[in-house]
Amino acid sequence: MKKNMGLADRIIRLLVAVVLAVLYFAKVVTGIWGIIILVVAGLFIITSFCKFCPAYMPFGINTCKVDEEKK
Repeated sequence: MKKNMGLADRIIRLLVAVVLAVLYFAKVVTGIWGIIILVVAGLFIITSFCKFCPAYMPFGINTCKVDEEKK
């Protein structure tokens, strides 16, 4: 897996994941929508720690500057 997420991208995803989790656990969003945002928050956390986003691959997006400098 080649890294394709930069630091800013990962921090934004983690912040969004925290907000979504708070909305779910504070019972602001419930039901199926609550479960959906909890799954999205989990995916954001996983992709942030792995530094890889599979959704970026088809579009050729790479926000990781470290890989560009190594080339």
